[in-house]
Parts: sequence; structure tokens; C-alpha cells
Amino acid sequence: MPSGSGSPSDSARLIVLGSAGLADGFSLIGAEVYADAEPATVETVLEQLVRSGEAALVLLETPLAHAGGPWLNRLRNEGGRIVITELPPLPSPQDYAPAVDDVVRAVLGPDALK
Repeated sequence: MPSGSGSPSDSARLIVLGSAGLADGFSLIGAEVYADAEPATVETVLEQLVRSGEAALVLLETPLAHAGGPWLNRLRNEGGRIVITELPPLPSPQDYAPAVDDVVRAVLGPDALK
């Protein structure tokens, strides 16, 4: 069946792991949420996604995104059908600095993001 045909296998899961407040907000738009998740939960969910062959967009709150783990590290290095991105912490979004900022500064100079 061609891509984009609308069959269930063409859709990706939206999965959010983070604090209860953050997860509750995403549940309102139909995301699959894991409130107050631990790093072990992240690893379990990612392993299940890999083994099932499903596509997914996985949103991790900052502490979970920085926790590391074999499956998280593997999927970040591989890319592909499981996309992982980081969300700023709900109580302090002003403290969020995406990892790509360091890459931009390294390439374009220390004042690139001012």
C-alpha cells in the first residue's frame, strides 16, 4: 500500500513522558502519556517501540531526556521511524536550553544566538 494511504499502519504514535502536569496537557490532544515517568519507563517504552516496529514521536521532559539509557542513546544515534525530542520542564521553561544551541555556537560563534 502506498505511503499516505490512510491505513492505520501509516500513522505514528504520539507519546509523552514527563511530569503529571505536562502529561495531562498532552492527554487533552490525544497523546499517549506516561505521567511522572522514571528513566526506566522511558527505556521500557522505547524498547517496546523498537520491537513492535511502530513509528512514533516521543516527547521527553528535560530530566528524562538527559537521563540517558541504552535504548534512548541508540534511538538518538540511529534516527528513523522513532523521533525523540525534548520538552522544557513545565515549572521553569525559561531555564531550558536545547542541546542544538551548543552546536550552533560551535559552528557560528559564541554570539550566534544573542
